[in-house]
Amino acid sequence: MGRRVAIVGTGHSKFGVRLDVSLAELAYESIREALDEARIGLDDVDLVVVGNAGGWSSEPLPAIVVNEYSGLSGKATLRVEAACSTGSSAIKVARDAIASGDAEVVLVVGVEKMNESPTPTVVEFIGRAGNYFWEFENYGLTFPGYYALYATAYMFNYGASEEDFCQVAVKNHYYASMNPKAQFQRRITVEDCMKSRYVAWPIKLYDSSPITDGSAAVILASEDVVGKITDSPIWIEAIGASSDTSNLSKRQNFLGLDAARKAALQAYKKAGLDPEGVVKQLDLAEVHDCFTIAEVMAYEDLGFARRGEGVKLVRESQTYIGGLIPVNLSGGLKAKGHPIGATGVSMAVEIARQLWGRVERGRQAPVKVGRGLAHNVGGTGHYAYVTLYSLSKPRG
Repeated sequence: MGRRVAIVGTGHSKFGVRLDVSLAELAYESIREALDEARIGLDDVDLVVVGNAGGWSSEPLPAIVVNEYSGLSGKATLRVEAACSTGSSAIKVARDAIASGDAEVVLVVGVEKMNESPTPTVVEFIGRAGNYFWEFENYGLTFPGYYALYATAYMFNYGASEEDFCQVAVKNHYYASMNPKAQFQRRITVEDCMKSRYVAWPIKLYDSSPITDGSAAVILASEDVVGKITDSPIWIEAIGASSDTSNLSKRQNFLGLDAARKAALQAYKKAGLDPEGVVKQLDLAEVHDCFTIAEVMAYEDLGFARRGEGVKLVRESQTYIGGLIPVNLSGGLKAKGHPIGATGVSMAVEIARQLWGRVERGRQAPVKVGRGLAHNVGGTGHYAYVTLYSLSKPRG
């Protein structure tokens, strides 16, 4: 297994349309906050891992630009990309470097400046992230189109409605309204969601995550030095990772993401958790709600509900604080925002701060077992990472 690894510092920029800063400046907002929280200096960092999907922003070598601006030139560095799961994959790369003994302290920063390109260009770039020749070029599938396939299949098989999906948006906007770093801080109603324009039926504007600029950062440290930095580390207990076919026509069905299910089972096995009763072993989860249907499928892929019963959690408000398991108390991708390379790191920041009890009043989860889960999906289930974060040191 190698050495155990923990989060010792976190940072998070304001998410939104950030035309006021460059990519490097945006990254530094979260880097500086993470270093300050860990109370360490630049000299203490052995490696910098930059998560950035890119394409829409001006910098082709974001790791170098971010390092130079942040005073980290000369440090070992690399850029990681795994579509929308880039942030979680960057954390895994950093975790593995420390676990292997190659580094003691690693800075992970996810950053994206998506609004440097016009919306049609961003939509095209994301659409190309499916299977370019068969799906985008020949049939014009966009990402809302992909998730519309999932939504219609789910509605047909399990009797879900558009109103059910809108309830997910209502919940996530509710919690985002209390998150000062969120892109959207206005609460909405089911009626607001239902009245929003269709993007790809039954996906509406308010079912969709926005185009976002933002950054998030975590400082990871080995078990050998954690005690010198903090007395309250958040341990990376387990990481599960999987992938699926590029072409959706080769998938078994459109009722879930098999890569996410496999990644979850891997993580649970490594942590010694019972997949059948996993909700009782978690305090909260941050899941990849790029569209509202994606959150419902995540409930089932993660084992929070049986197949076809995820919609019941929505109808019964079981994913609010006080329910079966609080989900996306940050506002999720839907309302907090989705700066692609930063999303997985943002999830880690949120879970760490929740376990520390350091989030805003009204969206703090009760911490009973001291464990949170991050579910980060790349593409339409092409990549999947499920990461367990814990107040307790992982078993050896």
